Amino acid sequence: MPLPLIIGGLAAIAGVAGVGSGIHGGVKMKEANDTMKAAKSKQERAVALFEKRNSETTELMDSIGKQELEILSSFDDFSDIIEKIQGRPDFKAYKKSGIKLPEYEAEELKKVSAGAGVLLGGIGGATVGTAGGFAAAGATTSAVMALGTASTGTAISSLSGVAATNATLAALGGGSIAAGGGGMALGTAVLGGATLGVGLLVGGIIFNVTGSKLSDKADEAYNQAKRTEREVNKIVGYFDELTSAATPFKASLSEIEKQYRKRLATLDHVVNFSEKVHWSEFTDKEKQMTENTVLLVGLLYKMCKISLVLKDQDDDGLNAVNKNEVSSIVNDANKILDEVKGAA
Repeated sequence: MPLPLIIGGLAAIAGVAGVGSGIHGGVKMKEANDTMKAAKSKQERAVALFEKRNSETTELMDSIGKQELEILSSFDDFSDIIEKIQGRPDFKAYKKSGIKLPEYEAEELKKVSAGAGVLLGGIGGATVGTAGGFAAAGATTSAVMALGTASTGTAISSLSGVAATNATLAALGGGSIAAGGGGMALGTAVLGGATLGVGLLVGGIIFNVTGSKLSDKADEAYNQAKRTEREVNKIVGYFDELTSAATPFKASLSEIEKQYRKRLATLDHVVNFSEKVHWSEFTDKEKQMTENTVLLVGLLYKMCKISLVLKDQDDDGLNAVNKNEVSSIVNDANKILDEVKGAA
């Protein structure tokens, strides 16, 4: 056979092989591209879920934290009214049916009230989640710490560190969950854009990666997206657990506050408008109302002292939701509320 025909035949064979290789490469490229798209979709769904639940939980915790601080800041007005009443009895600590509430101490309440005022003054320009950090750590304790911090001249903005020490979240897996400033966010190692590799999803890059390398990169991206999904499901479960404890706590706190403020307004009218400043001038109903107001203050003080979250000691996992103590204080609050309403 003439040499040109042989060369032509070999070239044709090579051409067919090249086309076959090209088709195979194209199939692999399409498969890899589909995997990349699936990874991106999975990643985006996980991030969207986290952001939604994070926002909802932060809003709930912030509302509780702010409410607690507003309650505590009102204790100064309460103490001023009580201290005007001459010949009043000593309001002892409440002990009944296994429930214990603190004894009335004017100086302690004034200190807590002042600290709460300091924190409220700094919340306005603070990061979202800061107030929630105080609720997580216990607003009463945070208020006392804040007063001490402020008295040293430390900037109010730095007080967010009080919340951060016992913030809603600690660390999660390979990425951190920081509560700097009281906020809650997953670290970039878990949810950041780098999870899928910088530029990995840019369309043109697939033409610069060939063969098994392309498939490997696509598989790696998909596996990382699956890890993100697992971590998000883990933290969303935590959000659900925190919400299930915080929601009834807030409902109970709101009802107790409502009863407290109603009686505080009445007591204010009796003392400052009717000018009854001696206990002997009070009617039996007014005496009962005063005692119940003191009782509600003690209950609110204790409720605001509860840490909704217990900090993880090892800093290598999620903080624990303080379910048992929260449930206990809610039960106690409901019992006292029934007692106070029955005496009204």
